[in-house]
Amino acid sequence: MIESVANVPTERPERYLKQLLAHLGREVDAEQAEDGRSGALTFCSGNCTLTAQSGALSMKARADDIERLAAVEDVVARHLIRFGEKDELVVQWSAAAEV
Repeated sequence: MIESVANVPTERPERYLKQLLAHLGREVDAEQAEDGRSGALTFCSGNCTLTAQSGALSMKARADDIERLAAVEDVVARHLIRFGEKDELVVQWSAAAEV
């Protein structure tokens, strides 16, 4: 499995997390933690975990290959950018650090 990460600066990370989960949850499996600060989206091509941090929404996408990873990244980023148009959100994915 390969992974990528994006940290999107925003003053409203919980709002965008909730909005992504609610909207995309109509089409894919979506789960939100009880505290509202994390969640996950499960697509047929892979998954994405979301975490609201102070001043940023952190996202980690995972998939079996680069094409599927790109599909997960595209869907999540496209929706987040559209939701955050007023806040001029920018999503830049990069390879996850090896542990």
